[in-house]
Amino acid sequence: MALEKDVDCPSCGETRSFYRTAAMTLHLGEKTKWRCPDCGYGYVEIDGIDTLPA
Repeated sequence: MALEKDVDCPSCGETRSFYRTAAMTLHLGEKTKWRCPDCGYGYVEIDGIDTLPA
């Protein structure tokens, strides 16, 4: 898995390179935490489903 990915940051209002801060395998799939280095906004992704606002 990549260590960074481009995502629209809801806090910054622009596309930013989020960095992977943690990852582990759960019974639901792989849980990955991502964080924006500019503002510190973070979100969780489990098996491809994220917690970002729609």
